[in-house]
Order: sequence, then structure tokens, then C-alpha cells
Amino acid sequence: MYLFSSAAPPVFDIARVIEEAQADGWDVCLGLTPTAARWLHESLDGLAALTGRPVRWDYRLPGQPDVWPKPDAILVAPTTFNTVNAWALGLTDKWLVGVVAEGIGKGIPIAMMPCVNSAYVAHPQFERSIEALRTTGVRVVYGEGGFVPNEPGKGDPTTYPWHAALEAVSDLR
Repeated sequence: MYLFSSAAPPVFDIARVIEEAQADGWDVCLGLTPTAARWLHESLDGLAALTGRPVRWDYRLPGQPDVWPKPDAILVAPTTFNTVNAWALGLTDKWLVGVVAEGIGKGIPIAMMPCVNSAYVAHPQFERSIEALRTTGVRVVYGEGGFVPNEPGKGDPTTYPWHAALEAVSDLR
């Protein structure tokens, strides 16, 4: 499984999530947005050791070999407002968004769970983007039983429903 994460506070719990996914039988490759990679900079070596593969956040150079196996599924969580909208609109300047945008066309099973506050959700593009991803077959874990937005500044990263995201990607097997 490719586990892709954006820069939202639940990303700081990613090592535990990797361990849970591995306990469920997944071989996990970790990909991050550039900002998430910067947030986790001091943990990147340990995360690479945990997964047995390099952590990625940027496009490889032409001619460089791909060091990851093909994914059986992709889980994108936590997914920020920016990543959701860029993905839905096909704006692939970031490697992570490029992989999941192409993954739709390749028929790779993908689950996604956002992590946004209610102020972002109020922007009209957010719901359009969620609907666009759903219509392409992405399993969006949002609303009751998944992620429910909080008021700005009131989020608690320890309550992010990682279990719902892991269940969603496991259902795609």
C-alpha cells in the first residue's frame, strides 16, 4: 500500500499508522507532500527504516529507477484542503498529487480521508472536489463514520479517525 499524507497535525502519528497497516498485512510505502516531509524531517530516516523503503515527496529524475513496488491500493490521509482540490482539478505539480491523479486512470484502488476545518469546508470548491473524486471511484471517508470537520483552531489530532481510513483501504482489497 502507498500511504500518502499531507501536512495536517495527524501526520505526526504516521509511524503508529504504518505499524497498524503492517499488522494488517500491508507492505507500506510512505509518500508525503513537501510540507509534510519538512514537518517530519527529523523522523524520515526512522520512517524509512520502519517501511524498509525510502520516504518519497518529490518526482524522481528521468532515468532514475523506481524503488517502490506497484501498489495494491493507495490511502491518502490526512488530506488537506490544498491536496484535495489540486487532486480533483488535476494540478500535479506535487509528486503525491501526480501519483494519485494517475492512479485513478490506472484503476488503482484509492481511499482518501480529509483533515480540514469547517472554514475550509465552507469554500464551494471543497464539496465540488470531494464529489469529483467520488465520481472517479475514490473511496472518500468523510462525514459520519469518517472525518468530521472541526471549528478552526479546535481540532484534536489524537481524535483523527485513522481506524476508519485503514478500514476503508482494507475494504478495497
